[in-house]
Parts: sequence; structure tokens; C-alpha cells
Amino acid sequence: MGKFDDNERIILNVGGTRHETYKTTLKTLPGTRLALLASDSDIDSVLDQLQQVPGFIEYNARTNEYFFDRHPGVFAYVLNYYRTGKLHCPADVCGPLFEEELSFWGIDETDVEPCCWMTYRQHRDAEEALDVFELNVDNGEDDDEIGKRLGIEDVAADGNVSLWRKWQPVIWNLFEDPYSSRAARVRAHRCVWGSPNIHNNSFTVNHSITCFNPKSPRKGK
Repeated sequence: MGKFDDNERIILNVGGTRHETYKTTLKTLPGTRLALLASDSDIDSVLDQLQQVPGFIEYNARTNEYFFDRHPGVFAYVLNYYRTGKLHCPADVCGPLFEEELSFWGIDETDVEPCCWMTYRQHRDAEEALDVFELNVDNGEDDDEIGKRLGIEDVAADGNVSLWRKWQPVIWNLFEDPYSSRAARVRAHRCVWGSPNIHNNSFTVNHSITCFNPKSPRKGK
């Protein structure tokens, strides 16, 4: 077999969904898995490397089609990143699944756009919050002490329900309403300023500060 042609179109079949793109498009993100398909190596060498990766199934030389047994919905966002230089996160996919797919394709999670960073981080932040609750309970703190530590004063203790049932409303407010408690305001501030590449989008920063400022006028307040 010969070498790839720079102008050759490549067909990527991911989870049964076919995508067609150019080798030059895949070259835009060096070091990633798809960039390997655009390398100057001969096809046999590329296939040898791909065969070592779980998730790559086969190559059809007749149609120049590569099949990957990965999430087809997420891949649409991955390929769009090669085309536009902007990595967005689908709203209907949980953060851990998106993170796993990014890892497979060799893309760094910090490339996620600021507008999608909170959506991407939501599940992980919830797990971290639950870890804090569990740690405080394991240390013998009661509900009032935990609430005060997190700036939440209105959690009613009820020994007849599980820890999750007691704290579920608080956790929802923590992620949905930045005005609900001091902990929610801290998390909102962290998400805005902790988002990667935030300096590349000053409008997003300014808009987020306005939205999360506790002194900003709030509808219905």
C-alpha cells in the first residue's frame, strides 16, 4: 500500500454513523488519535498502531472507511472540534462519559469551551460535594454543623431518611441556584474563574460575573 494523499477524503464510521472529512482537517490537532490517520506514515503502519487500541475495529480499503466502536453522538462534537477549533459539550451526555470519549480520542478536557465548562463539570462537582458531606458525617458532625460549614442554615435533620434524601434539595440548589447559599456562590465563582481558556472569552467572563453577583438584581426577589 502507498501513502495517504493530502487531498484524500477519509470516511470515519463511529458507532454506525458515517462521517466524511479531509486529511488536512484531521491534521489541525496534532498528537490526537485522528491525527494519526493524517500522518505521513504508510497505511499499514497506521493500521498496526490503531489495532493496538481498544475501540478500533476494522479498515475497509475499498471505501477507505475506518470503523470505531465508540459513542456516535459524542464523536460529532469531537469532529467538529477539528473543523472549528472549538470543543463544545453535548447537554444530553454526562460529564464522565464525555471525559472518557475525549480520553479515547486523545483530546484534553481543558480544551472544552467556557460556555460548556459548567455543564461538563456538573457531575464531578456533585461527587466532590457529596464526598464533603460524607466526610463531615464520618467525622461526627451533625446536620446543623455541616450546614453551617457550607453556609446552609435551613437543612432540617430527620433521622428516618437517608443522608442523600436529606441533602438532595441542598445539592440541587448548590448547582442550580448560585444565590441559595454561600457554598453555592463559591461554587459558581469557582466554575467561572476555574474554567480553562476563560481569558479567551471576555464576554463570557463579564456576563457570568453579572449573573452570579449576589448584589445583582434578581427577577422575583
